[in-house]
Amino acid sequence: MAERESRSHDATGIGDLIFMGPPGVGKGTQAKRLTERNGWVQLSTGELFRDHLKRQTPLGQMAQRYMDRGDYVPDDVTIDMVREFLSELTPDTRVMFDGFPRTVAQALALDALLAERSRSIGRVLVLDAPRDELVRRILARSRAEGRADDTPDVITKRFEVYAEQTQPVVDHYHAKDLVRRVNGLGGIDEITDRLIEGAR
Repeated sequence: MAERESRSHDATGIGDLIFMGPPGVGKGTQAKRLTERNGWVQLSTGELFRDHLKRQTPLGQMAQRYMDRGDYVPDDVTIDMVREFLSELTPDTRVMFDGFPRTVAQALALDALLAERSRSIGRVLVLDAPRDELVRRILARSRAEGRADDTPDVITKRFEVYAEQTQPVVDHYHAKDLVRRVNGLGGIDEITDRLIEGAR
């Protein structure tokens, strides 16, 4: 879980962030750097789920029942977890949503939740790079880590799922003029600087 201490907005902008990017673009590395460098609080729903399951909270137990049946956890359960997370932060803490929302329904629910708390999304950062470069990175990482599951077919499917899920969400926020696409090629520091500039 991201550390939940209250940390003030920095000078990069107003409003919370959504951070998105295709497989292999280095989003995980950059998310960590952005939170460390700017004092933003990262909210990863994957970590949120694991935390609730580990603590066996009522929401975690509810989510577990769906997962045990092989069903998706309903959006309202996820949103309730996000609502609880936000309740522990001061209003001026800037949140970076990582990997959420994944669907337009989740985006609409998040918009409503933030409005309840007098918050809003200020920027949607989409870190991107040419697909052939991303495939090269994934294959190189798989060889280095000795993973056999990242086959060309599996990688192609991951890109298809990302495009199907993500593009409608990007379109939703693009209509609000919140989307900033950031070039994911170059040195790590250079990319971090671009993301911070995009968040302004």
